[in-house]
Amino acid sequence: MLKTLKDLFDSLMPPAAGAGPANDEHLLQLATAVMLVEVMRADASFHAGEREAVLAALRDKFGLADDEAARLTELAEVTAKASTDLFSFTSRIKERFEMPQRLRMIEHMWRVAYADGHLNEHERHVLWRVADLLHVPQGAYVNARLRAQAEAESAKP
Repeated sequence: MLKTLKDLFDSLMPPAAGAGPANDEHLLQLATAVMLVEVMRADASFHAGEREAVLAALRDKFGLADDEAARLTELAEVTAKASTDLFSFTSRIKERFEMPQRLRMIEHMWRVAYADGHLNEHERHVLWRVADLLHVPQGAYVNARLRAQAEAESAKP
């Protein structure tokens, strides 16, 4: 049983920086997942649609299988809870993503925010902070929001 617990904790720990290209890619995926999870965590109430939006974003952004996206989301939740700032994650994203990729990520974050049918001020604030740290232009930030909002409204029954 102790071995199983150790394996679980080892699987949830982020890898150390600078351990090779595969590790760098994993850290980028983790940073992206943490930003998506931060939007999900900003809302006081949990909605299954938000988690599904995070999983869909990770599958779209990195071509992950369902189980890989779920595991990355779990790791991102643990990492986000232990984190004290956004900068360590956004700096990695800004370093590796070109502006179109950053905009796509912001749009995915808006989808997470709108997944429960409403947007609260905490979600809006997290998105504004992340977009600012990623140096996303205000117009592009607003357009990403409008696209995600329109998509959420068209998905309503």
